[in-house]
Amino acid sequence: MPVVIRMARAGTKKRPFYHIVIADSRAPRDGRFIERIGYFNPLLPKDKPERLKLDLDKVKAWIAKGAQPSDRIMRFLDAAGIMKRQQRNNPQRAIPRKERKAKEEAAKAAAGAAPAVAPAAGAAPAAEAAQPAA
Repeated sequence: MPVVIRMARAGTKKRPFYHIVIADSRAPRDGRFIERIGYFNPLLPKDKPERLKLDLDKVKAWIAKGAQPSDRIMRFLDAAGIMKRQQRNNPQRAIPRKERKAKEEAAKAAAGAAPAVAPAAGAAPAAEAAQPAA
């Protein structure tokens, strides 16, 4: 039975609150779970200690049994110093739009400054002749 450490959503519409649970990976997100080991309230400021509560002893015990944390839980465990999360590849599309546009325009300007290669003299008439007249 593949066991995961993940968040189960609670709270109301537009007011999220998450329970951190140990669950079978085949169970629904908000459905059956084995054990509740903490909570996460994303609406609180990051500096408040009530934002995240985890029973670290239970987390260590479940990880020793083979439970796999989700990406978000892995971030919490990395901050707590229990596990080290690997850096992920952050592609260029993750750069904010204004900065990305400025880089693209700079690249186009640099490419435009390079001398353009003129097509061969005989290529243009041949291309026109290949197209039928409408």
